Amino acid sequence: MPTYAALIAYDGTEYHGFQRQVESQPTVQSTIEESLSRLAPQPVTLLGSGRTDSGVHAVGQVISFSLAWRHSSEDLHRALNANLPEDIAILQLKQVSSSFHPRFDAQRRAYEYTVYDGSIRHPLKRQFSWHVNRKLDEAKMNQAAKYLLGVHNFATFGQPPQGSNFVRELFMAEWTRSDCDLTFRIEANAFLYRMVRSIVGSLKLVGEGTWSTEEFVEAFKAQNRHECGTVAPPQGLCLVSVTYKTLNWSA
Repeated sequence: MPTYAALIAYDGTEYHGFQRQVESQPTVQSTIEESLSRLAPQPVTLLGSGRTDSGVHAVGQVISFSLAWRHSSEDLHRALNANLPEDIAILQLKQVSSSFHPRFDAQRRAYEYTVYDGSIRHPLKRQFSWHVNRKLDEAKMNQAAKYLLGVHNFATFGQPPQGSNFVRELFMAEWTRSDCDLTFRIEANAFLYRMVRSIVGSLKLVGEGTWSTEEFVEAFKAQNRHECGTVAPPQGLCLVSVTYKTLNWSA
């Protein structure tokens, strides 16, 4: 059977994360698999580039699956989107080598986290940002975030999905502001479970003045999960891109 890779986007508000659960709870993976199975004579299992938690969004998640499909990739793309709910979409789809693995072949992953620090809550931002009702100092947060760059043990900020390797390489960790919206972009070769939300929550303590940069660095270097600050809520987080050596998407 041919193997396909797809670039997908989803609003994670109504889902219990990306990965299929043992319980009958809706997940992004199970929803797409159900749609695929309606197009094939047998159940279809897909692979994902990574897991996202309940309530986390994506515009750059990558999946792969094998499917007995007699028509073109364009027809499959249209058929899938016609069968998916409005909060999940296949942005791009192409046939790939059967050896392609969206998780193990990934070289980099990038997330963005949005904080809204306006003094009054905004109803239209509640599902896609963390409302912090005090102004944050992004310069101080960026000063602290610089210490995360490079190869480090990130045990303070998360757990490995498998095994016991806490070492990751960070290529980017930067805050930018647009009015009351603060966006944190972080890019690494891989992430620990809840690593981004833990880093954001700890940097928020720096931005509001509860922690100094030195206290943030001490917590980071402690390599102890108990030293982590606040864990940011899921709705502000979005998986924005996954980079591969052999797979490129059109602009």
